Amino acid sequence: MEKYISAFTDAFTSSVNWTWKSMLFEVPWYTNYFWGLIAISLFVWGLEIVFPWRKEQSVFRKDFWLDGFYMFFNFFVFAIVISGFYKLLGVFFEDIGISTKSLTIINISSLPMWTQLLIFFIILDFVQWFTHVLLHKYPFLWRFHKIHHSVKEMGFAAHLRYHWMENIFYKPLKTMGVMILGGFEPEQAYIVHFIAIAIGHLNHANIKITWGPLKYILNNPVMHLYHHSYILPKGSYGVNFGISLSIWDYIFKTNYIPEDSGTIEIGFPGDKKIPKNFFGQIIYGFRKQK
Repeated sequence: MEKYISAFTDAFTSSVNWTWKSMLFEVPWYTNYFWGLIAISLFVWGLEIVFPWRKEQSVFRKDFWLDGFYMFFNFFVFAIVISGFYKLLGVFFEDIGISTKSLTIINISSLPMWTQLLIFFIILDFVQWFTHVLLHKYPFLWRFHKIHHSVKEMGFAAHLRYHWMENIFYKPLKTMGVMILGGFEPEQAYIVHFIAIAIGHLNHANIKITWGPLKYILNNPVMHLYHHSYILPKGSYGVNFGISLSIWDYIFKTNYIPEDSGTIEIGFPGDKKIPKNFFGQIIYGFRKQK
């Protein structure tokens, strides 16, 4: 028991210390996700202001500040809180004989760094795409994912507006993806993480980007807007599930972009029942659904 308590407290305090040092610029710039998130957010917000797709939408759109709070809550506060529990889980797996080597399918450590990063990016993105499909397909998971889809005006900060339970669903599967690759992240994995943050922000931003021929590979704001559409194709539980890459939707035939005016209504039937405040939203999903 002492080992588990020590693992929990060490992970928790390490996360707190790292976040604090990040705020004080006491960590290498390329691992400073605190100021990196702020820099990317300001850059994409600037693009929204200069090149707005929906010109009638306010710079401080509906729920702008709520979504901004979600960014820091989900990316840092909740990550700190949950870090100890994930460390406990790792120690438990070690105790029952499950190691990274036992789950390794592809060992990429001997490959060139750029190849490691590309494989790492592709596998993690597919894992997230698959998890995203599950969040829409199964009612129990959808009740939490509704918080993300309750956004009524799209903007960069909507990227990280999601129920804290989604971290519980995503993290284990992403960890499995890392373990499949030999149980490690490439040394320069920070490149992948910053790219993913930037793409996610752009996908939710009030900017019209399609990437031209690359739209079949990279997700984009036009495609993702239809993921948030209030009206979906008949019989569908969702479309355009891509996180950073759109290729999975084209492969599995879940792509859908009927037009690109950007004027569609977003949300979902019944979204008016979603609480308007942060506290009401973070406990939403545990209540009995009417």
